[in-house]
Amino acid sequence: MAGRKEDYWGRFAGTFDEDQRYIVGEAIQKALVEELSGEQNLGEVVEFGCGRGYYTQAFANSSKRVVATDLSDEMLEMARVQLKGFENIAFQKANCDSTSFPAETFDTAIMINLIHVIENPLNSLLECHRILKSGGKLLVASYTGHSMKWLHRAGMAIRFLKKWGKPLPYFSGNLSPGQLALLLEKAAFVVEESKIVGDTTKALYLRARKK
Repeated sequence: MAGRKEDYWGRFAGTFDEDQRYIVGEAIQKALVEELSGEQNLGEVVEFGCGRGYYTQAFANSSKRVVATDLSDEMLEMARVQLKGFENIAFQKANCDSTSFPAETFDTAIMINLIHVIENPLNSLLECHRILKSGGKLLVASYTGHSMKWLHRAGMAIRFLKKWGKPLPYFSGNLSPGQLALLLEKAAFVVEESKIVGDTTKALYLRARKK
């Protein structure tokens, strides 16, 4: 299954940022960049599902060091090019379900537009909990159809199909703030803030701490 997931995303690496902008719109991307840019003193950071590094740029300057990870070699190759000006970013192939990082390594874990496209989100959150230091921060953002108007949600689905084809069966495009908060609580995180950002296209933005 890991190989299938890697292949699914790797084939889009060349145009991933442009495809995503077409599907969800530039406004919601800018809204998430603004949220991430406002985060301060992130310390040692691990990012899961970095893709080409579009969002990594938004929090790199607030981090002591970032380990940007992805399951796809093709995505990581693109990210290295896009983020070559950042001396505090390292790259590593990793599956967010199970990593080689020692326990209590990082101050902050970040998952942007990942939680809704992974097969076992609770396992990934438990892994984040394991590798975070006591009191460590978790930032999770996720595009969602929740609270979107039906017409806008249908249009986004059509654009997704046009660019990326049929989604894998476990993709969850309509996560609510309550559902996401419950997942984090099951993984022993304390939710500090949970909100929906965006006008036409929506995204969840959640900040939590390791107990």
